[in-house]
Amino acid sequence: MLPPSNATANPRQVSAYRLLGYENRLLRAEEFNDDHQGATPMGAGHTVTALYEIVPTGKEIQVAGVDPLKYQQPSTPTSAADTGETLTLKVRYKEPKEETSRLLSLSVRDEGKSFANAREDFRFSAAVAAFGMLLRDSPHKGRATYPQVREWARQGSPETGQSAYREEFIQLVQKAETLSVANEKR
Repeated sequence: MLPPSNATANPRQVSAYRLLGYENRLLRAEEFNDDHQGATPMGAGHTVTALYEIVPTGKEIQVAGVDPLKYQQPSTPTSAADTGETLTLKVRYKEPKEETSRLLSLSVRDEGKSFANAREDFRFSAAVAAFGMLLRDSPHKGRATYPQVREWARQGSPETGQSAYREEFIQLVQKAETLSVANEKR
């Protein structure tokens, strides 16, 4: 099963975050520990990539007209906020033929690496996510462009191994850009 996941951000490190690409599969907080909630089937040995967009504390974000809360105040961070962790990701999974899920919790720290120094797989995953946002004309696409997506995909493609399907992706991005330019000229 594709495990339900839950992330909790450290308010001293992160002012906002969102999971990219799983909008139609999000669970409510109270569903996370419920083993009867459906998740997408996934076989043993398969992998899933989950990307989070994170806005660091101190960076301004545009939030559409949210009024201050009348009956509550934002919570005060606990001592865990002083650990330097960026967020904690929780994933539930089931072993084959088991009915009860297990919790896997992983704390994540910002290592301060630039995007150019990120792993190839991460850069390629970012290219795929940006491509999806461009295709949907997502309000979250920021300043992403088709040429930028192609460049990220090239940077994220190893010289050997899995490069054939990645090259096919780059060609698909080129075709989408060509169609997009043709539509703009109409």
